[in-house]
Amino acid sequence: MNKVYLSDAGPKVSPAIYGFWRWEAGKGDMEKIVNLCLELGVNTFDHADRYGNYTCEKRFGEVLAKQSFKRSDIVLFSKCGVNTPPLYRVKHVNTSAEHITLSVENSLRNLQTDYLDVFLLDQLDPLSDLESTALALEKLKSSGKVKNIGVSNFSVYQHQLLVSYLNIPVVSNHIDLNLLNTAALDNGAIDYIKQKYMRPLATSPLAGGRIEHGTDELALKVRKKLLEIAARYDANIESIAVAWLVKLGALPLIGTLEENRIRNIVNSFQISLSHEDWYELYHATKPISSIQD
Repeated sequence: MNKVYLSDAGPKVSPAIYGFWRWEAGKGDMEKIVNLCLELGVNTFDHADRYGNYTCEKRFGEVLAKQSFKRSDIVLFSKCGVNTPPLYRVKHVNTSAEHITLSVENSLRNLQTDYLDVFLLDQLDPLSDLESTALALEKLKSSGKVKNIGVSNFSVYQHQLLVSYLNIPVVSNHIDLNLLNTAALDNGAIDYIKQKYMRPLATSPLAGGRIEHGTDELALKVRKKLLEIAARYDANIESIAVAWLVKLGALPLIGTLEENRIRNIVNSFQISLSHEDWYELYHATKPISSIQD
């Protein structure tokens, strides 16, 4: 897979990114999945301090320590902000300077690396002092511990608010985007990301398996159209669903532990959807009354 720039100021990444948000503590063969990704050309991995009940970063660090691949051959993301039990009593968001700095130090130690290619704030804490938050991010970047700054699950207004305090660029925004959730096309999120010369990272590109297995009305309607279009391209419906995102300029963030689903996502880059097929799928996500002439 040919690498692409994450933004005009960001690093080069694989056009598909693997994330660990669906991993559970002690479950899954991480080394096997990482090696499969690398074999398929996916060299960019997305972490957070809390993934796998705060265990995934350490497990990935153990894989990295085996030196079956070089640190310089991969791109590492991590993030903090959302804090959950059992480590915390109440689920909450903390993007204070103190918490950010501590989280980065812990992530570096657990991942067994000296730097993060991209460090993201996962949601924005309304109680944090944004001036000190921005200063902490800038200090982490100037120290070399963090090469780039990004955000995850930010609204357009939150994104704009953080940028107004920063003297360094935000290079990435993770958003929930798939054929069963196209809100980012309607609420300005995609437009703002493109205005900032970034590529949107689409979390849950297959809607957590709902695109293939969902039984709700929308899933059934979209799947019917996917089957029709997939036949034209001799492709799997999941590959077509991700090709729809790729044509939009998004980078799919893979979360599945299923090897065949990972391959389906990677195969999407061999598909070039026609303009009309893209819109035909988009129309399938909307009520008939909302499709205007």
